[in-house]
Amino acid sequence: MAEAYDLVVIGAGPAGYVAAIRGAQLGMKTACVERWMSDEGKPVYGGTCLNVGCIPSKALLEATHKFHDAQHNYARLGISGKVSMDLDKLMGHKNALVAKLTGGIAGLFKANNVTPIQGTGRLTGANQVEVTDAKGKVTSYSAKNVVLASGSTPVEIPGLEFDGKHVVDSSGALAFDKIPESLCIVGAGVIGLELGSVWTRLGSKVTLLEAMPDFLPMVDMDIAKMVQRDLSKQGLDIQLGCKVTSAKASGKSGKAQVAYNNAKGEEIKTNFTRVVVAVGRKPVTDKLIADGLGIEVDQRGFVQVDSQCRTALPNVFAVGDIVRGPMLAHKGSEEGVMAVEVMAGQTSEVNYDAIPNVIYTSPEVAWVGKTAQELKGVETNSGAFPFSALGRAMANDDTRGMAKIIADKKTDQILGVHVYGQHAGELISQAVTAMEFSASAEDVALTMFAHPTMAEAVHEAALALHGHAIHMVNRKK
Repeated sequence: MAEAYDLVVIGAGPAGYVAAIRGAQLGMKTACVERWMSDEGKPVYGGTCLNVGCIPSKALLEATHKFHDAQHNYARLGISGKVSMDLDKLMGHKNALVAKLTGGIAGLFKANNVTPIQGTGRLTGANQVEVTDAKGKVTSYSAKNVVLASGSTPVEIPGLEFDGKHVVDSSGALAFDKIPESLCIVGAGVIGLELGSVWTRLGSKVTLLEAMPDFLPMVDMDIAKMVQRDLSKQGLDIQLGCKVTSAKASGKSGKAQVAYNNAKGEEIKTNFTRVVVAVGRKPVTDKLIADGLGIEVDQRGFVQVDSQCRTALPNVFAVGDIVRGPMLAHKGSEEGVMAVEVMAGQTSEVNYDAIPNVIYTSPEVAWVGKTAQELKGVETNSGAFPFSALGRAMANDDTRGMAKIIADKKTDQILGVHVYGQHAGELISQAVTAMEFSASAEDVALTMFAHPTMAEAVHEAALALHGHAIHMVNRKK
């Protein structure tokens, strides 16, 4: 007889493990199925984010940022001396951090009485989940409720197949054993820019080939221009409007040859030490759901859900990267919490208009809500304040960037906040909070901010929106 649970979660990434823990907190007998395992055969939790995504990339970004600053920027502060990078130690630091955090999830499961199940999960009935372990053994489990949280995987496109050495995905780019002399990154989106930043700081000659004609089209256009300028100064060769047709190992050179058509339509072939394909991710939903259950999966692999992440089966929810919306760890986590709270009869929702986005370049790019280009046709006011006019930014020796607020012209309700600069990923949280409470720009302008802080730029941007900025010349009176 199949073992019975109140809740079975398939996937232990940021969406799945959070859903499992919250379900257990609400009194549900909970199990969480995870297919990832270590070389030693032990379960590995945390999904892409903790293992080969958010966490390891930030470890490398932070370390290489400090290395770059020590090489180029500390001398003018009176700090001198040569520094060097030991790549093996850097990767060891990254791996130790990943192990600590993934092990932490195992501890949280134990503390919250979540039963971990090793294997690949599959929904075979409204109340049934089958799990196939590494040896092929299939076990059935009964579940009153199910959360599907199987995550996503890098997109592999024809002609640019991964070979694990010369042509790799984003995971491979986090584990190079040598610093590539030259590195081609296909895709100049969030992942491409972060990976490019890591390796250019370590000495690689980095070229990013982006198919889109515009740079970071999802970012406010005023900020996108600043980001492109600054990253180019840092050594990233960003080429837009390029269609890459192939990337494969070249036997004679020991490198990879990349063929692409540039923005002028010219065909170019160039050799690179390594190639990283970072053109996006796709949901892992193949064979996740048995046929005939009535749950719709679109052509791109996304499970169709309502505003509360419920599928066509009222007791089955899908969350995270396998449903609509941005593929962000925090978005998936909040959906996981919402799903199990709804199961428990509570009132819960996710505000999809207030999801923060961050690009961890140097400086960071962060935003929430709508961009100026998305608000064309809507009457708005906007206010911006440059970090070059901010005392704390000057004291920090980094005055790049600005904060910008866009508000509805009639109601003054904040519609979007955009920050480019030091600690932008932290600063955006106050904007998310404001938008959650439907704040107006005036609300932020009337709020007291500590001095001297980077956050004062957000305050001044709100003041500037109505021509009241104190520390710069106002456009409005």
